[in-house]
Amino acid sequence: MSISKKRSAIIAALFAAALFTAVFGIRHFNQSENKRFEQYTHELFCQEVSGNTISLHYTLKNPADYGIENVPVSLGTCTSDSDAMCASIENALALLHSFNRNKLSAENQLTYDVLGDYYASAFDLAPYSLYEEPLSPLTGTQSQLPVILSEYQFHSISDVDTYLKLLKKVPGYFRSILAFEKARADSGIFMSESALDSLIEECQAFVGLGDENYLCSSFNERLESLNAELKDGEKINLKTYKKKHLKYIKKYVFPAYNELSAGLDSLRGDCSGKIPAGGLCTLPDGRRYYESLAASETGSSRSIPKLQELTRRQILTDLGDMQAALSKTGVPAKDAKSADTSSSDLFSSQGVILEDSNPVSILTLLEEKMEGSFPAPPEADVQIKYVQKSLEEYLSPAFYMIPAIDNVQDNVIYINAGHIPDDLSLFTTLAHEGYPGHLYQNVYYMSQDPDPIRCLLGYGGYTEGWATYSEMMSYYFAPIPKENAAVMQKNTSILLGLYALADMGIHYDGWTLADTTEFFSDYGISNADTVRGIYDLIISDPANYLKYYIGYLEFLELKKYALKIWGEDFSQERFHKIILETGPAPFKILRAQM
Repeated sequence: MSISKKRSAIIAALFAAALFTAVFGIRHFNQSENKRFEQYTHELFCQEVSGNTISLHYTLKNPADYGIENVPVSLGTCTSDSDAMCASIENALALLHSFNRNKLSAENQLTYDVLGDYYASAFDLAPYSLYEEPLSPLTGTQSQLPVILSEYQFHSISDVDTYLKLLKKVPGYFRSILAFEKARADSGIFMSESALDSLIEECQAFVGLGDENYLCSSFNERLESLNAELKDGEKINLKTYKKKHLKYIKKYVFPAYNELSAGLDSLRGDCSGKIPAGGLCTLPDGRRYYESLAASETGSSRSIPKLQELTRRQILTDLGDMQAALSKTGVPAKDAKSADTSSSDLFSSQGVILEDSNPVSILTLLEEKMEGSFPAPPEADVQIKYVQKSLEEYLSPAFYMIPAIDNVQDNVIYINAGHIPDDLSLFTTLAHEGYPGHLYQNVYYMSQDPDPIRCLLGYGGYTEGWATYSEMMSYYFAPIPKENAAVMQKNTSILLGLYALADMGIHYDGWTLADTTEFFSDYGISNADTVRGIYDLIISDPANYLKYYIGYLEFLELKKYALKIWGEDFSQERFHKIILETGPAPFKILRAQM
């Protein structure tokens, strides 16, 4: 996964966009259409990126270069004012449509189309603002904020001071989340009790780290690194800053997590029960919301029934291919309709030992394997970091930290060793996060010097779909027999497909836990605790699996389309080049770019 914004994050900019809609056209009517449009996207970018300090700092290393200065320190806030959101998006769409698309350059037309799709999707989701869950397990604010703070780069002393001011803002930010959760509870759509218990446990585990918390160690490392670069007359008192930082962690951050934990627990009476009552379709107009959410998360324009059909077809294809590959390995074939939650029982990844399992060496090998099938990657540095052991249970297996758009050379990948059982898992995970996955896709796209606003328009189906596509391809890059690679890749694809079908079954068709258990048992997955864990995750984070799997399938469908229209002119490199140069976008636009 990559740590980035959800689609609703740009709503803050839409409020601001509405304010200058009327004057914008008057002020710039004498300029060419392209200049007017580029001025518009520049102003929109500056407003959105200035919405909170974290967004600004992670997006731009040097905001002043973009004319952004003296922005108040803020973590933002949660809001559920759907009417205001809808009105703002309508104004933003009207402003966008005031430009004559036919008079724009090809690049600006692409930005126009992507922005239009993004606004339309945001408008569909706006009425359901309370349905979004900011505290979902693994990917929620409570998990991501500490990681984001620990990676907050210090380029100057003022960055350190701003960071410390941010710590003081955490209690207020969490209170706004609690108020949002209270509004959800009052509307009868609060989280399940199992999700609540997990969140409280996670908050308590974070606070329980005390002085050993990675926020402290990372702050000290960043501070010492900055101080070493300063001239003698500019150096700071390390002891004073470290003492102040620890004081702020104990005075603001830990109490904020305790307050969040207690506040959530006070809402326990509004939970849907020990066993979650059901998916989004059980809520008022929930099925319509899920349709909009799935479209937003995946970038696919297919209906849910069509996505279910596409998924089932791919699973059957993968099962057939896996059986064929198994027959060539000499390993007894399983029942034609079976899968497992890991590949560990298939001769399998447990038996794969890399000559050099150092993550940097693996990334180098992956980069070499890309040659001929992908455009040459731009130069980039990458730092591998490991999740603190005490938090392994609460974070994703790995994640890529998206760098600032004016400092794209510095990249960080976090590995959660607790979720990486063997060398092959590490290999495919680094392909997902690094080459040819997130890191490569992001660095390559930024090398095209895109309009900055495009860097804020997240499309999960594109980014996670591309990373999943890369991960699947990496099995064949690994130093194992082709047949073995096929078996393990197909097994992984089948499992993701089952999770995607379960996601759609629970949230669109109303599957209960019993329905989900029966579904997985049909595919040989019968462990009750395993299925319950999958069910709880899907209930807590709807459509999350879809952006990985449906995004992956849409890339496969896109490749079939390219093969059809290009014929003998098709090449892997040409196909990948168009995808990478187009950048994050819905698949209908990617298809048009072919």
